Amino acid sequence: MINNVPNWRAFFLVGLVLGCFVSAQAEWHRLENLRLVDHPANDGDSFHVTNGETVWLLRLYFVDCPETSADSETMVRRLREQTRYFGLDRHEDTLRFGGEATKRVREWLAEPFTAYTVFADGMGRSSTQRFFAFVVTADGRDLDFLLVENGLARTHGVGRRDFRGMHRDDRQAYLEDLEVAAMLGRRGIWSMANPDRVAELRRLQREEDMALRRIREDLGFGGMREGETLELNSASREELQRLPRIGPALAERIEAGRPYRSVDELARVSGIGPATLEQLRPFVRVADGG
Repeated sequence: MINNVPNWRAFFLVGLVLGCFVSAQAEWHRLENLRLVDHPANDGDSFHVTNGETVWLLRLYFVDCPETSADSETMVRRLREQTRYFGLDRHEDTLRFGGEATKRVREWLAEPFTAYTVFADGMGRSSTQRFFAFVVTADGRDLDFLLVENGLARTHGVGRRDFRGMHRDDRQAYLEDLEVAAMLGRRGIWSMANPDRVAELRRLQREEDMALRRIREDLGFGGMREGETLELNSASREELQRLPRIGPALAERIEAGRPYRSVDELARVSGIGPATLEQLRPFVRVADGG
């Protein structure tokens, strides 16, 4: 006998999934007919834009272009880290390709373009708030793809599911493939890379990062004490790095994934699997106690 009674549980689950999908899509803001604003702080992955009425400072998801200056201790450390990552012998070459990335972005964005953002905080040194975004050129090309495939950026930093619905991990994997292709093709900054030193230089950077973290922990500025917790939606990036197994990259991803309604939602952050989540659970909370 066929049961004609509707399966309300199934209807509810389907509706819940569709509702979450619509909600996830609705959070994207499409900024159209944008133009670059001439500003001395603009570079390859961070720049001021306007639609003629409002000015925004945008930071690209997923990519990191070479630095264009070394005017502070923080910038010098970033410059050194990038030089090592790209396997270069001279910091001057890193700065030169930072300038080349800035120039090419001006060319690619010479015509009105589009940006997609959820207005997630992009941090940075500027007094103007910066927002993470995806940028699409007038002819429909994704700016992060263009930068990486031309050897003018590396796949690095905060990412998320994109405005088309592409999963964060899938987009990152594609960008990593583009980076490998650029490296093999000796395009852009990779034309100056010393292949015999890449592994050595990257190992040196990892060792220095670990040494600095140990110093912070030894001085009481790193690590979590028993009974101490951090509030996921308000903790700073530096505070998040005190958590077990959380370095700069994961701290950025946790920040970009806000807000959290429960600790369990940390599982949606790329790089946080079940084992890491269980290590974090005693040290994190959300405002409502979840």
